[in-house]
Parts: sequence; C-alpha cells; structure tokens
Amino acid sequence: MKHTEALLTTSMTYLHKSGHYKSRGDVNKIDDQDRPAHDWYRFVLSFPPHLVREYLKRFGINSRHRVLDPFCGAGTTIVECKKLGIPAVGIEANPLAHFVAQVKIDWSPDPDELIQHSEYVAERARAQLEADGIEDDPLFPSMQRADAIRNLRTLEPDVMHLLLKNSISPLPLHKVLVLLDTLKTYADQRFERHQRLALAKALPNAIGNLHFGPEVGVGPAKPDTPVIAAWLEGVAAIARDLRHLRHLNHTEAMICHADARSIGDVLEPASIDAVITSPPYPNEKDYTRTTRLESVLLGFIRSKSDLRALKHHLIRSNTRNVYTSDDDQWIAHHPHIQHLADVIESRRRELGKTSGFERLYARVTRLYFGGMARHLAQLRTVLRPGAQLAYVVGDQASYFRVMIQTGALLADIARQLGYDLVGIDLFRTRIATATRMQLREEIVVLRWPG
Repeated sequence: MKHTEALLTTSMTYLHKSGHYKSRGDVNKIDDQDRPAHDWYRFVLSFPPHLVREYLKRFGINSRHRVLDPFCGAGTTIVECKKLGIPAVGIEANPLAHFVAQVKIDWSPDPDELIQHSEYVAERARAQLEADGIEDDPLFPSMQRADAIRNLRTLEPDVMHLLLKNSISPLPLHKVLVLLDTLKTYADQRFERHQRLALAKALPNAIGNLHFGPEVGVGPAKPDTPVIAAWLEGVAAIARDLRHLRHLNHTEAMICHADARSIGDVLEPASIDAVITSPPYPNEKDYTRTTRLESVLLGFIRSKSDLRALKHHLIRSNTRNVYTSDDDQWIAHHPHIQHLADVIESRRRELGKTSGFERLYARVTRLYFGGMARHLAQLRTVLRPGAQLAYVVGDQASYFRVMIQTGALLADIARQLGYDLVGIDLFRTRIATATRMQLREEIVVLRWPG
C-alpha cells in the first residue's frame, strides 16, 4: 500500500488554499445566490454548485468546451454549466434522478401561466377532497370526517411494500393520490413535469415522514398535513426562479438515462473536454432508498422487478445491489484492492459475522472498484486529448471499520488505465456516524493525455 499512502501524503489542498471556503462546516453548503434551479430538488449531501464553478475555472472551461457528469444525480454540474453558458451532458441510471435533472435544466415554461394552471389544478383537487369530506389544511385536523378517513385511497399492497414502512401516513397519501389524478386529468404538457417535480420535492419531508441525517430514516408520523399547499409552494418557487432563468435557456444541456459503465453507447467519441462528478462511495448506503417515496408515488418504480432492474444499472456500491456481475474482473490483478478485500473478509471471520450481507462486504469492495475501472475504461473513448477530470469521492469505514481510501485507490486505477494523476484535493473531513472515525472527502483530479 506504499503508493496509495504516498498519494494521500502528497495530497493537494487546492480548495482550502484558494480561500473560497470560510470554514470546514460551510464547505458543502449551498449559497443563497445558487438556489435558483438547484433548489428545485436536491439530494442530501449533494456537492455544492460553487465546487463545480471552482473546477470549471481551474480547468479553463468556457462555452467552446463540453462538460460531462457521468453520475449526474439531481444535475448540479449540468445546471451550473447551463447557468454559465457551457454545453454539458449528464448520465444517470436512476429514473427519478434522471427526471429531476431533466426538469431542472428546462427553463422554458412561462412562469405566470405555470402558476395560473397550477392554481386551477389545486382548485379542482381541493374540490375533490371536499367531496370526499376532507380538507387539505383544516383548522382543526381532528375534525376531519370519520367516514371519509375510513375510505381513503391507497396503493396496491405490492406497491406499498416498496416504500419504507410508515414513510407516509394514510391521510396525506390519499391527498397525494387525489392530486396526482387531478394533475393527470387536467395535464398541460408545458407544465406537467415542473408540477410533478414540485411534488417530488415536497414528498419526503413536508408531506411524508422521512428525515435525513445523513441516512434516510422514518421520523414521527404526521397523521395529517397540507399536501396541495405544500405542492403549490414548490410550484411558486420554480416560477419565481424561471423569471430570471428563461433568458439563459439557450445553452446545450442534456441528460441521458444510461449506465455510467457504458458511456460509449450514448455519447459520441472524443466529444468531452472535462468531467466533474461524484460517483457513489463504497458503503452500505442504498441510494435507491433515499428517493423511494418519490420514485414509487410518481410511478418510476412500480414493482420489485422495476427496482431490481434499476439496481442492475448502478455501480455496485452496497450489498443491496449485488447481482450477477463480472465487474470485479477489471481489478482482478490490482494488488491493493485484492488485499483490502482479503482484510475485510478476514475481519469478518475474526468477528464471527455470518449474515448474508456481511458475507458480501469483500465482494462489494471488489465489484465497486471493478465497476469504477470499467467506467473509466469506457470513458476514455469519449474524452478529447487533454480532457480534465474531477471526481468527488470519500473514504469509508463501513465494513468492519476497515478503512477504504477511495480517492487514492481510484487514482491508482486511473493511472493504470492511462490517465495522468494531477493530484488529490482535500474537499473536507467528516466524522463517520457509526464509528466516529475522521474520514476524508477528496477530489481526484485527472487528465486524459489521449
């Protein structure tokens, strides 16, 4: 592991040297001036827009270039590039995240007409609820008609089982289903996606019972809560931003629904000048759980087979998405990763851990880095000579407290695939929730020589 340790020892600290960040606590926060479009929907722990700007500036990227985010999530890189007039493309395998990112780069709707249509939909949805004997925002929630509450709409049992248990209470769920039906009945294709995005943002916290800290969990149940009002608030925020963004709606920006390990299938050769991204980290975080409520209620996941198909197209970063795969062949001869997996398996045996998930820890480690190697190998075909890359990754110690130095290992894989390692920048340090260990979050900076 000497080379890996050397990478960490000689890490650059460009972000901190630049003086742009006031404190370690503020480094991952989104600035108020960055909220338009970005704040329409954000994943917990998404990297901030100012990080994108920092690397666009460092790489010398302008409107003559094209930027890629192969793990684009909610689209932070693509949105920021569009704001700056820089052509960009994102790759995302999760259908809910793909939808979110697509809508966040669509600044074409007329904001006044969006509000007008949404208020009409709200009026019709409230009328339907009142016909059912239910108020959206009652002065006294306990006064909702008992007979109405006994006849609430719900999901089919098989669909309901896809949700985290108690992630949404029965009465708010009924209201959401009424609103969705009303949106479908009075759909206007000019506004439908933005209206659905506003609902997606409201679902986890304002309507549902979820909390993030940083893992997704179920908090105290809300027996009743305003649904239409929460949705309209999100629509109003989108409309407010559109008034300032519509004049910037001319820069090329697109999001492809695809697997980051098969980039050559969707992008043309030698078409990318820079990559700014944050792939999954190797840990026990099931990224599909974070968006499960929105994914199910908005119809992106309708069955266990849909969920399984989604996980097949994700990097194998946790034991809940380990399926038949040969990604580990890509790192079969990488001694550091093989040693790391062996250490994790030895620790499991020492501790006498025998659960199915724990038996997979070593396998996941190999599959994760194998998948990232496969991604980096494919990526070479779409990069122009001299392309510059920034990968935001984090150390992990989820597997029996064995330290996984993700950035250093990813840098080593990239070097073996022909990339030049420019450096590893320290983004921030954080404390692991379970172990209280201090972990580094870093940006691996690469260059493709061509």
